[in-house]
Amino acid sequence: MVLALCVLVHLGVLIYAVRGGLSAAGILGRTQGNWAFGAFYAVFVVACAVHVPVGLANIAREWWGLREDAALWLSRAFGVLLLVMGLRAVWAVVA
Repeated sequence: MVLALCVLVHLGVLIYAVRGGLSAAGILGRTQGNWAFGAFYAVFVVACAVHVPVGLANIAREWWGLREDAALWLSRAFGVLLLVMGLRAVWAVVA
């Protein structure tokens, strides 16, 4: 539910920015120092980092034929990578 709400808000923000004619510099100007923006996208990143490994583990088992433990290890490692990279990106945009 959290991820679905975040996706809808994110799409709304994207549509608003594109239709408003905002450039990348304009968007960064509005987001730097905006901790509410950062908190929202941090929640979005965490929701993605929790959701993606579940599906990836299933894909690794069913399509790639990996054993259960290998699929879980791979998916959890990818989830941690998503979490670190995503939170780093949020920090870079807000700070």
